[in-house]
Formats: sequence, structure tokens, C-alpha cells
Amino acid sequence: MSPTFASLSIRNYRIYFFGGLLSNTGTWMGRVAQDWLVLVELTNHDATALGIVTALQFLPVVLLAPIAGALADRFKKRRVLAVTQSGLAVTSAILAVLTLTGAVTLWQVYVLALLQGMFTAADNPTRQAFVSEMVPPERLGNAVGLGSASFNAARLIGPGVAGLLIAMVGTGWTLVVNTFSFVAVLGALWLMQGSELRPAPRGKGKGGIREGLAYVKHRPDLQLIMVLVFVLGTFGMNFQITTALMATTVFGKGATEFGLLGSIMAIGSLSAALMSARRSEPRLRVLLMALAGFVVASAGAATAPTYTLFALWLIPVGLMALTVLPTANTMVQLSVAPHMRGRVMALYMAVFMGGTPIGAPLIGWIGDEWGARWTIGIGSVATGIAVVAATMYIMRSDDLRIRYRFHERPHLQVRRNDESVTPERVA
Repeated sequence: MSPTFASLSIRNYRIYFFGGLLSNTGTWMGRVAQDWLVLVELTNHDATALGIVTALQFLPVVLLAPIAGALADRFKKRRVLAVTQSGLAVTSAILAVLTLTGAVTLWQVYVLALLQGMFTAADNPTRQAFVSEMVPPERLGNAVGLGSASFNAARLIGPGVAGLLIAMVGTGWTLVVNTFSFVAVLGALWLMQGSELRPAPRGKGKGGIREGLAYVKHRPDLQLIMVLVFVLGTFGMNFQITTALMATTVFGKGATEFGLLGSIMAIGSLSAALMSARRSEPRLRVLLMALAGFVVASAGAATAPTYTLFALWLIPVGLMALTVLPTANTMVQLSVAPHMRGRVMALYMAVFMGGTPIGAPLIGWIGDEWGARWTIGIGSVATGIAVVAATMYIMRSDDLRIRYRFHERPHLQVRRNDESVTPERVA
């Protein structure tokens, strides 16, 4: 089997991968349908309202992150995922019924978005940490890359199909499809062989949450990664707002063209995920170079004069963004102790996704006050500042230092005052 797809030779992961592909496709359809419902059917292109919905979906990721991480480390991850996926299916079904009956209002969308965010807060760290129980450590990077490929293959298919369905049968039936897509993950979890999983030691004791925070507090390498993904997630990756505003207010397009933008972006995202799956180990220099590429590509998208050029710029935007995320994810997972992985991944996801409650309303306000183009431009500026600051910090820090030696590849050395650490080849 090709090295790119090596993890698919493992039965449990293969089942989980294809179940996730179907579910992720439905999720992207649901996101497009929800955004269209808010932006066009319930408001008159109100970017602030769309920003609030997005913020409510991600706010619980911040507030519940320590608790969610402790749950992921203390309970069987397979069971936790069954509960969270069922909860997401129920909230999606309620929104679909309200939309089909014509009873849906904006406040109901707000409430359901918050509930979905609560289930997502528990689902994300558990799902991230569960990958390490399905595959051996030497295939973890490959499995994370393939997971990103699954997510972005769905992103390639989902938005385009959603746009067509909204135009043909309406928003409500598109939400119905999303509801049934959760059955794919539930079925995959049921079909897995428990004896073939590699459960991590369960966290115990009342100090689990504090231990997770303390663990990251003494890891400057993890802190650096989390700061970078925070800036990218908060200011640069509000695509469900930015592409909606650009499509409708700048270029005057409808649901089909709006959905198509997500699929076009996914061409770059899927390519990046597959390349990440081929890498034997994640490296810090790849992370920084991809962030710099994101700055250039998003600046190009923000200034694109036509819908076609804007769509084309989204390909490198997706390529760079999805080079950053699997690289950062794998670097974090490979560098933490197994019994701490759930709590650390919860904090990682909180930092990445949790910036959205801050960024989404701000981006919506910027769209209303400064125009849709600045909703993308502000992400380019903020990410550029973060890359420069991170590079200067690495060069000057006593804790994190990239050293270049003749005839050797650069590597990141982590220095701690309380213990001796062997240099890790991740730069």
C-alpha cells in the first residue's frame, strides 16, 4: 500500500475513516445550509448575525475545554464519541424540522448553535486523541494527515452539493441530509473491534484539569504552536463568514456559487492533507513557511477583482491553511505523554477553535463597517505579524532555539530548567 494511505491497512482506522468521510460531507452541507439560512432567509445579509451564530458554536469549545479534555482522558473515548455524535444528530434534526415547517427564527438558530457547540467541545479532543488508539505511534502522523484528507475531501464535495440542494429542494432538506450523516460515524464506532484498540492509560484524580494546564504551562514548544494556531483560527480561518460575504455582497452570487467556493478551496486543502500524510515527521519550519504562504494567498483573495480570480486564490489559501493544521496537530500529539493527550488536545482545540467567539463577531463587524474584503485582509495582516513575532522569539529565546549545523538538517531544541531534554528533530 502507498505510504500516503498506510494507516488504511488497519481495519479499525479504515472503518472510522470512511464513516468520518460520509459524516464530514454532511457536516459541510449543514454548515453551508445554516449560513445561508441566517444570511439570506432570516436576515438581509446581516454579517453580524452570522458572526454571532459562528461564535456561539465555538464558545463552548473555550469554556468547556478543560472539562472536555478530562472526560477524554478518564472515559472510554469510543463511548464518549457515541454520545457526542448522537447529540449533534439531534440538534441538527431539530433545526431541520423547524426550517421545513417555516417556524425557524434567529434566536432558535442561536440556541441550537450553542448546543451544537457544547457537544462539539466534548467531541473534538476525544476524536483527536482516539486516533492514537487506533494506530501505532509510527503511523500517527499518517493517520492525522489522512483524517485531514477525509475532512477536506468532504469539504470538496459538501459545499457544492449543499448549494445545489438548497437551490433545488431548499435549506431544510439539506439540513435533513446532515442529520442522517451522523449515522455513518455511529455505525463505524459500532463496527470496530475493541480488542484491536490501544487504549491510553486513563487519567485519575480530581486534579486532572489542573494537570493539563500545568503540563502546557511548562512546555514552551506547545505554547508557541498554540499561539500560532490561535491567530490563524481567530483571524484567518473564518471562511464560512468571509466567503459568504464575498460571494453575496461583493460579487452578487447565489447559493450555488457560494457553495462552489467551499469546494474550490477544498482542492488546495485536500492536496495539503495528502502531502501531510506522506511526511514521516512534522517540522516547525514547514509550519512557519505555510503560515507565510497563507499570508500571501489570503492577501491575494482579499484583493481579487473578480469572482473567478477570488475562487482561484482560495486554492492556495486552503493549501497553506491545511498544511499548518495537520502539522501542528501531529507535533502536539507526538510530543505529549499518552495519559495527558486528551487534556492537551482539548486545550489545543480550545485555542484553535475557541478564538472564533472573539474573531467571528469581530469579522462580522468589520464586514459591516469596512466591507467584505477586509474580513479576509485582517486575517492576512494578523497572521503575518504572528509569523514575524514567532520567528524573532525562536531566534532569541533560551527555551526554544533553531540551530543550523553544517551538513545537518535544522532541528528544534527544547530547553527546560528542571530537566535535560534530548533535541527533537521537528524543525
